[in-house]
Amino acid sequence: MASTSITEPVALADVDTAPSEASLRAHEDKLRRRESLLRIVVPAAIVVVLLLIWEWTVRANNIPHYILPAPSLILKTLFDNWDTLSSALWFTVKLTLLALLAAIVGGVLLAIAFALFKWVEIGLFPIAVILQVTPIIAIAPLILIYVSSTTAALLLCAWIVAFFPILSNTVIGLKSADSNLRDLFQLYKASPWQTFRYLLAPSALPYFMAGLKIAGGLSLIGAVVAEFTAGTAGKETGLASRILESSFRTEIPMMFAALLLVSLLGIVIFIVFAALSRMVLGHWHESEMRRER
Repeated sequence: MASTSITEPVALADVDTAPSEASLRAHEDKLRRRESLLRIVVPAAIVVVLLLIWEWTVRANNIPHYILPAPSLILKTLFDNWDTLSSALWFTVKLTLLALLAAIVGGVLLAIAFALFKWVEIGLFPIAVILQVTPIIAIAPLILIYVSSTTAALLLCAWIVAFFPILSNTVIGLKSADSNLRDLFQLYKASPWQTFRYLLAPSALPYFMAGLKIAGGLSLIGAVVAEFTAGTAGKETGLASRILESSFRTEIPMMFAALLLVSLLGIVIFIVFAALSRMVLGHWHESEMRRER
């Protein structure tokens, strides 16, 4: 009886001092907010330091603006020429998104055909590989010759660059479904649509999202490279044309301002697709699930 009277208060004390589920969850949320804040603050601080070093180097050494403009001059040029640069930015955005949309539709449909029909993969996959390994800057002049519309030619060039990552990743994802689950679906006589809907599509989704993040940046690169090759000029042109015009006129601050917009556009595309991937996969797939470290 004595031992019982001693151990029971100790056990009760352990229960009282043990952290509750609510406190553990609050602590985990605090760690997540701190990590998210660090992910923003640390890179931003590094960028600010680099820009300050750049600004100081230009001013201390009296470097001419036609050789290396200071960040302050680049921002001033960006604001002063915003009307011209904003229209070029919008053209580049439209071209990039249209090429990416076409790559998603074409890549996913062809990947499904590859997964369902072996002869389609045997016949068409080598052609897709040839398009991928051939530098777009080498075939862009031919496309510009054979396609009458310059905008359509630029769109086709950007589509070629963005198409293969979607196709390749989706095919791998469709083929990565567990073989035991495939046998289970066959055992229960699931229809091809049910197999695709409940097994193949969830298996391919993480691979597709990875390919989407890659293709987003590549579609922008394809659009810029194609416009460099086309050398177009006029109102309906993109940021690459502004860069070319600035280089011809030795307007280096204008060139840097256009280049800044291209870089920011690429960063925004990556952030949007990374957030989309986290939203789609964050609740069930290991690649995006948040864990306490």
